[in-house]
Amino acid sequence: MKKFVTLFTDSSKELKSVRTLTTMAMLAAVAVILGFFSIEYGQFIRIGFSGIPNGIISYLFGPVVGGIFSGALDILKYILKPTGPFCPQMTLVTFLAGVLYGCFFYKKKMTIWRVLAAKFTVMLICNVFLNTICLTVIYGQAFAAILPARALKNLIMWPIDSVIFFAVTKLLEQIGLFRLFRKPAVAKSL
Repeated sequence: MKKFVTLFTDSSKELKSVRTLTTMAMLAAVAVILGFFSIEYGQFIRIGFSGIPNGIISYLFGPVVGGIFSGALDILKYILKPTGPFCPQMTLVTFLAGVLYGCFFYKKKMTIWRVLAAKFTVMLICNVFLNTICLTVIYGQAFAAILPARALKNLIMWPIDSVIFFAVTKLLEQIGLFRLFRKPAVAKSL
């Protein structure tokens, strides 16, 4: 339990760093640009890339920063490219997704199994259940009527999104980009 609490306290301390804030700003710009590009396959399958920066921020800076980044970015994306009515509850769900990713990724080794578990958890809790509840409130549709299609779509997208995120993250890690964004280690006194 202490490790779990430390995850949040360490992540909240990351917000004091100018490096963290500038990284968040840069990746927010990347996420907005990526939001304009997606691959559509049929009526239900859309492979988007704008969620990659959200996961990267959660990986680098933890659940507090990841949640704030995801929530703020959701509002920014809506301002720049509105799709449907604005729903603050959906922004809270996006905030929760950032927190969940931070809990899975922050200060942990990135593995495909960790990514699959994180994506599955976020898709199940946030995308399938909570967002479906929000959609029923907004559009007045029955929960049971839209749940199967949303569950199927997320089940199909789960391995695709996971592999894309893992591949991008591993590539950025291999080229050393993440070292630029993390805090430099403090030199030990001799």
